[in-house]
Amino acid sequence: MSVTQKLINDGNAAVDEMLAGIIAAHPDHLWRPENAPRAVIARHGPRPGKVALVIGGGSGHEPTFLGYVGKGLADAAAIGNVFASPPPQPAVDAAMAASGDAGVLFMYGNYAGDVMNFDMAAELLEMEGIEARTVLTTDDIASAPRDQRQKRRGVAGNVFIFKAAGAAADMMMPLDEVERVARRANDRTFTMGVALSSCSLPQTRKPSFDLPVGEMEIGMGIHGEPGVRRGPLRSANDVADEIMDAILAEMKVPAGDRVAVLVNSLGATPLMELYILNARIAERLKAAGLVVHKTLVGPYCTSLDMAGASITIMHLDDELQRMIDHPCDCAMFRS
Repeated sequence: MSVTQKLINDGNAAVDEMLAGIIAAHPDHLWRPENAPRAVIARHGPRPGKVALVIGGGSGHEPTFLGYVGKGLADAAAIGNVFASPPPQPAVDAAMAASGDAGVLFMYGNYAGDVMNFDMAAELLEMEGIEARTVLTTDDIASAPRDQRQKRRGVAGNVFIFKAAGAAADMMMPLDEVERVARRANDRTFTMGVALSSCSLPQTRKPSFDLPVGEMEIGMGIHGEPGVRRGPLRSANDVADEIMDAILAEMKVPAGDRVAVLVNSLGATPLMELYILNARIAERLKAAGLVVHKTLVGPYCTSLDMAGASITIMHLDDELQRMIDHPCDCAMFRS
């Protein structure tokens, strides 16, 4: 099996070297507490009386998670190794540094390792007298049936879900309200993806799964989890139609309602192809009588160097639209 070519020094040091580079590039947005190298904190977000929104997960999905730390979005992030949950301590470090004595809301994708470690972090915070709650993101409609949504994975829809929760916290809403907004945003966000090639880990530089040339896998997860169907590569319009059919069937949104759209690269798929997909998505939403309020196109939640894309649709209401439109200023995302 051939190895991929990467601009790295040591695969085992890639995450820490990346973090050093990000802090050096964005000192006006980010800092790290002393002796807590895997906790990244917003310079201008945390403040007294504000709920601390702490996100996190494995590396390899940049700009998720640390790219969304900043004023108006997440107050801090706990960073794990590539495709691996952060241990409890970075989550505790992040929460302690960001705490405004109004409680902490942990938000992350629904993966077993993350759940275990963030739950441990929440218990440690409670011992310090800091209230900590959790909202899991579960937007990947390919990963479990609708009636088992609690088992679904959190993928690129994180961007909209974190954005809504971060806005609520920035508006100085109390913990109960920030949690409510986060859950509503998650319930109204739907994502499905397609993989065209494997990613390769920096430690091995070898494909993490086998996807033959000329084939695609619909519904594959951002770590290479199995999708719902593998078959010959089809046109952009056909792929967009298959994904939009699934999302629209699940959303069941009446004509005239508003949506936000994210067309996300999994890492290696260029903007040209994403905009081709978006042209078809816009046609489908117009045909369904839906109003597109906002569209994001680009690499927002990646899987290292995987080729492929995901489509996310958030069903907006007045409150969620206000949250999505609320200004934020992060190292890798501004609105």
